[in-house]
Amino acid sequence: MDVMADALCFTSARALAAMIAARQVSAREVMSAFLGQVRRLNPSLNAIVAKLDDDSCLALAEAADRLLASGAAVGPLHGLPIAFKDLEAVVGYPFTKGSPIFKNVMPAEDTVIVERLRGAGVIPIGKTNVPEFGMGSHTYNKLYGTTYNPYDRTRSAGGSSGGAGAALAAGLLPLADGSDLGGSLRNPANFNNIVALRPSVGLVPVAPTSLPMVGVSVKGPMARSVSDVAFMLSVMAGEDGRDPQTYPSTPASFLAPLDRDCRGVKVAWSPDLGGLPLDPRVRALLDQQRQVFVDLGCRVEDATPDLSDADEIFLTLRSWANWHTHGPLLAAYRDQIKPEAIWDIEAGAKLSGADVARAIMKHGALLERMRVFQAKYEFLVCAVNQVPPFAASLDWPKAIDGVAMENYVAWMKSAYWISTTCRPAISVPAGFTAEGLPVGIQIVGRYRDDLGVLRMGYAFEQATGAGQRRPEGA
Repeated sequence: MDVMADALCFTSARALAAMIAARQVSAREVMSAFLGQVRRLNPSLNAIVAKLDDDSCLALAEAADRLLASGAAVGPLHGLPIAFKDLEAVVGYPFTKGSPIFKNVMPAEDTVIVERLRGAGVIPIGKTNVPEFGMGSHTYNKLYGTTYNPYDRTRSAGGSSGGAGAALAAGLLPLADGSDLGGSLRNPANFNNIVALRPSVGLVPVAPTSLPMVGVSVKGPMARSVSDVAFMLSVMAGEDGRDPQTYPSTPASFLAPLDRDCRGVKVAWSPDLGGLPLDPRVRALLDQQRQVFVDLGCRVEDATPDLSDADEIFLTLRSWANWHTHGPLLAAYRDQIKPEAIWDIEAGAKLSGADVARAIMKHGALLERMRVFQAKYEFLVCAVNQVPPFAASLDWPKAIDGVAMENYVAWMKSAYWISTTCRPAISVPAGFTAEGLPVGIQIVGRYRDDLGVLRMGYAFEQATGAGQRRPEGA
């Protein structure tokens, strides 16, 4: 293994971008290092799909070097390779959504997030693998196959941003984009010992979308450190007229130092959110991390917000949206769609207008309860996933600590209950089970206090150092 190339693959995205901008290293050298890592590890991980050939990738990097040498203004991510999540339309790449139905779709326009990241100077080299239609938090599909966990290649990399999570952990990319409805940023971050932020709804534009004012889906950044997540967010954030939910913000604020004084900060400690089943290995590891917040000076108290109705709210809005988005596919392509997706789509067909209205009204009441709770507690700390990475051969965990799961997303409640709050939530590495499987911790902040969440996540990250452990052989 080339020592220089290995060092580049695990250098922070902030540092890499600064090195390229200062011409201390070329974009071609950076690209060559990552391509070598992709060649070496991607065959066993299956994280990056629809990849450009190496010569084309290197040519794009050389063009980035020429642009920089010309003296032209370049973006903050100039020269960094990226593979976009395969739920994003990217001109020049297939837009499959993890389904054979769309294997030949070549989009005519980029999504807003792709547009922003391209404008910041990234170099696309391919896509990252996703579950079919992004449904479920385990990345496998009939088109590209299964993505495996770099820490144990018999285990799931999570999802739906599973390809992105595995690629980051193994050093195939310096940063990655993701999206999160029920945990699709946080779950793979948790499974792959990396960091991901689910932003406040409206901080990062989601467009195009057929349902612009309904639901809790967001786009967000993934990286190997909180600092790099903040760096990427500074490019992704900001209002856009194509998404009416976005609001005025100051993206440059995420570039500020993340250090903070945590003394006296009130933290609500609720690993299981008031009674969700937790795998004993997850519970034991999180229990050990409570002292970290105490040592930081936080005032940690056992407290849980009232998230009653979160299940009804999330499942109703999710299934209703899935029916209207994917329902027309069932008649023509039913045999190509996984059973869990069919169940989810057909559940939406059974919903009435009254069902959806009731879920929306209950959502309003939940948001108010959360506001009142957070007037007392600045942060809520809980599990990201209720289980450690499970066998990749499973479709989904059927039980947790002896409690049967009622459907294919039930094991994700610790993530999707938080989704219904519309609050920013970060997944930060917290340690490893005895078998060497990663476990993260979820820190939830007040509405629109994304910077506060990043700062608390940074404090935890610096105190533990759990994210520094690389996969064996990476």
